[in-house]
Amino acid sequence: MNLNAPAVSTFTHDGLNLSYFDEGDPSGQPVLLIHGFASSAAVNWVHPGWLKTLGDAGYRVIAMDNRGHGASDKPREADAYHPSVMARDSIALLDHLRIAEANLFGYSMGARISVFAALAHPDRIRSLVLGGLGIGMTDGVGDWDPIADALLAPTVEEITHERGKMFRMFADQTKSDKVALAACIHGSRDLVARADMARIDAPTLIGVGTKDDIAGSAQELADLMPNARALDIPGRDHMLAVGDRVFKKAVLEFYAELAQG
Repeated sequence: MNLNAPAVSTFTHDGLNLSYFDEGDPSGQPVLLIHGFASSAAVNWVHPGWLKTLGDAGYRVIAMDNRGHGASDKPREADAYHPSVMARDSIALLDHLRIAEANLFGYSMGARISVFAALAHPDRIRSLVLGGLGIGMTDGVGDWDPIADALLAPTVEEITHERGKMFRMFADQTKSDKVALAACIHGSRDLVARADMARIDAPTLIGVGTKDDIAGSAQELADLMPNARALDIPGRDHMLAVGDRVFKKAVLEFYAELAQG
């Protein structure tokens, strides 16, 4: 077991080869980590220390490169990236690993995918941690078309949209397929109805940075759900909240409470 450079495997679902790792204690409670837009399992979960944090705490830690990301196949049609479609990839990974029930932990787009998975398969979800996405889950997170345009721009220098430039530079840094990511933007923005959020009764922790200008309020989203709590991650924006110590401590405490029943 290497909590710094996990062994990568692949499985096939929906005609796509999808890359994943399965680390930590094989007998521990499984945690399925679902990364955000333009990221990967390594960038979102290994580099910020989540694999080590959860592995050291005795959990079985599983993470996949979402379709269009990392080492997984990268369709270039927007319809391939609806959150309900990507949620089926995550459930298929649990099926592949013969895991009946898991804790789902998604960040940003991964939080949206996690919610769609919980709505479609409530019996497979022991708990939810939703990071980097609050009431934006139901109300939207602004206009992302300029970000898609930035991904497809010939050069970074000609991008004037600030957030678009940030994501383009991130995509370049991670050597991502920018055409696939632009398709992902157009396909993955499906919102969740407030009434549907109210149907999710799995224990839920929602963590959002206090300087996050994308996610929307964690408390407002928690208020829609019967068994959710909000966490403010102090002084962190959308990019930096994911690896924050306050967030890690809160997640470990949340999982410890679940273990106590």
